[in-house]
Amino acid sequence: MQPSNPKTLLILSDGKPGHLNQSIAFARLLGYDYAVCRVAFAVRFTKALSYLCDHLGIYTASLFRVLDTLPQECCAVVSAGSATYYANRTLGRTLSVPSVAIMYPGGYSPGFDLIIAQEHDAPPVRDNIVTIPLNLSAPQPLGLVRKEGSGPTVALIIGGPSRHYRMDPQELGKQLATVFSLFPGGDFLVTTSRRTPAEVEKMVEDGPFRYRVIASREKVNPIADFLAIADYVFVTEDSTSMISEAVSFGSARVEVLPLVRTGAHNKVAGMVASLAADGYLHLFDGTVGDCGRKFDLKPLLEGRFPCA
Repeated sequence: MQPSNPKTLLILSDGKPGHLNQSIAFARLLGYDYAVCRVAFAVRFTKALSYLCDHLGIYTASLFRVLDTLPQECCAVVSAGSATYYANRTLGRTLSVPSVAIMYPGGYSPGFDLIIAQEHDAPPVRDNIVTIPLNLSAPQPLGLVRKEGSGPTVALIIGGPSRHYRMDPQELGKQLATVFSLFPGGDFLVTTSRRTPAEVEKMVEDGPFRYRVIASREKVNPIADFLAIADYVFVTEDSTSMISEAVSFGSARVEVLPLVRTGAHNKVAGMVASLAADGYLHLFDGTVGDCGRKFDLKPLLEGRFPCA
């Protein structure tokens, strides 16, 4: 075991950055230290078995492996993602500390001490569930880029195709051209994601950007820095994490660049529509809105945390 502060959260990771970052955001928003330990099911079929064991109230460490050293002390176990929830409940019981699930743990019993669930997952109403309209995030600028010039700073955050969206490079190119025309004296910054198509990367390389990150080649994430200095932030519609960060940090007005939906049932579109209705973002239509309102997650969490 590794030494730790007694006010340390044990964060379980399934290796997916989007899940881990939400658990880390939970710790940061509440001011707790944290230790991250990776977990994995022992073999593939044990995940299916874990659902049955959970509903029967059977919790055994034989179904999963802890791949890192556990802290000596912790005040709660926190995790996001279906590959972590059974280990979360088991270790919480073993260590006699509360279990916290980030995102609704569909398929498992909702008997966690606390669940932070997104509205678009339509969670049930229970005393142990806090419902939020976006993902947990707590961006921390790294000083990668600074504000320059007297014109508006305009940041673009470009994702890529996903389960819910198709990215049309030609249509995106038209959107970018319109953005450039709206800010003739603008200072343009851009980052892509690991999902961004090569054709869009080429478009970004040829664009009038003072600062650019091509995520497929550079292991740098400037999003927090963009949000800290930008007057306007344009985010493609595909990523709940990118949109959540934009509407909960900084002071930039947020514009969402629409993409092509791949199906009628779209959780992301529901989240975007809800945030737009409440004035946190504007769905870009060739004009810019005045949506600089920011969602403060901390008050929703304070007072509900079992070991606070």
